[in-house]
Amino acid sequence: MPKKEDKKHDELINVEHALTSTEVFIEKYQKQIIYAVGAVVLVVLIALSFRNFYLQPREVAAENEMYKAQGYFAKDSFRIALEGRGSESIGFKEIVSDYGITASGKLAAAYAGICYYKLGQYDNAIKYLSQFDGKDTYFSASVIGLTGDCYVEMGETDKAIKYFEKAADKENAVMSPVYLKKAGLVYESLNKPDKAEKEYTKIKDNYPKSPEASDIDKYIARVQK
Repeated sequence: MPKKEDKKHDELINVEHALTSTEVFIEKYQKQIIYAVGAVVLVVLIALSFRNFYLQPREVAAENEMYKAQGYFAKDSFRIALEGRGSESIGFKEIVSDYGITASGKLAAAYAGICYYKLGQYDNAIKYLSQFDGKDTYFSASVIGLTGDCYVEMGETDKAIKYFEKAADKENAVMSPVYLKKAGLVYESLNKPDKAEKEYTKIKDNYPKSPEASDIDKYIARVQK
């Protein structure tokens, strides 16, 4: 049985061998290692500079412009909110164009889509609504659902149903039953009572406390005739 001293000696030899191998590797590839480390540092510095000296200032500027445009939006002045008012406000459309990379710029796309919907320009509404990709389930569901409303107005009911069902899939207790009901109504208009009943039943089973569920039995009975 080997002694503890011999075992420790062998371990030290193995460590020394590993260190020697590492030193040889570093010496052999020293230039490549330096270049690689330098490249990583450069990428990090560029990313930090982009965020601190470009993105953040533009985010602040976009937020300021959003505040002005939202003021007109709140007053139902949708065209001014969309297109701006001279030097006073540049409007949602230009915010998307100038600051689209920022969070406010992406939100402006949703607002621009809503404005176009209110103005009856459904193609443009869909164009801008589709640019929004938010994390909040309430607002995201509303944007997706409004895209469905645009398709309804354009007579493209199949696409409308697709978006209503996609909005309902967000599983938001407030918005999902709204869009399930809209999908059901469109199915009814297409004379597809079985599919309409399926949408209405989802409201009854999954959202029994929602306002849409209060009279949903009437809709279910109607399509069962």
